[in-house]
Amino acid sequence: MKFGISYSTPFFGADPETLAGFARDAEECGFESIYLPEHVALYPGARIREMALPPSLPYADPLECLTFVAAVTSRILLGTGVLLLPYHHPVVLAKRLATVDVLSGGRMRLLTVGVGALPGEARAAGVDFATRGRRADEAIDVLRLLWAGGEEGVSFAGEFFAFEGVCSFPKPVGGHALPIHVGGSSTAAARRAGRSGDGYFPGGALTADERRRQFELARATARDPESLQYTRWGSLEMSTEDVEELARQGVTRVVVTPGTAEPGRRRDEMADFAARFGLG
Repeated sequence: MKFGISYSTPFFGADPETLAGFARDAEECGFESIYLPEHVALYPGARIREMALPPSLPYADPLECLTFVAAVTSRILLGTGVLLLPYHHPVVLAKRLATVDVLSGGRMRLLTVGVGALPGEARAAGVDFATRGRRADEAIDVLRLLWAGGEEGVSFAGEFFAFEGVCSFPKPVGGHALPIHVGGSSTAAARRAGRSGDGYFPGGALTADERRRQFELARATARDPESLQYTRWGSLEMSTEDVEELARQGVTRVVVTPGTAEPGRRRDEMADFAARFGLG
């Protein structure tokens, strides 16, 4: 089992010293990866199911934050949880992601994408909310095409994106496409994870049976079911028995979030978790 940790700028803040300290602590404790979430725009009345999102929540750009994290660490892998893919142009995003990967020495390896749940956010980004799933599917294809393309250029003609003879450099470290994990709690997300993803990271308030059926769907539609990574949210209070149960369900990675923003207490929480599971 691998263990990641999430840094939410709305909760912990966007202060550079706080982010740097958190990232260094996570690396020193032995966490495999650090994840950051994304919202590109909020507005009064925004809600995801029962959860209201105050418009002043400081959602910092996750890729900018991860570049900063890469500069103050040396080993920890970089992830998004989730990057709202329909609201990014994939030609621009391909270069941004490859650049982060190059600058981090090949650590931008846990890109997790979603389609978003706020209609107002889609409108602000100039995207038809009803088409965001198809747009995300197409964007995944464009990203991989650009990362694989050489000096002769690549072309694409889709519903949302089209170009001819385009080159995108630098390439990700190793010259291969970056892994793309798919987040989301819907059946469509599970199907997308299997059909187009390298991993599945479901969220949401799902029952155990719903989670089981969605992971089965992701595996059933996967090109290589055995290599499909399965990431789940956990907590710093979880026991070894909790993790063993997740492993029986096929989970390969657990991502946790500290429950306090006070640096000393947060560091102790992370260290206690790391000691419990033999990280480091």
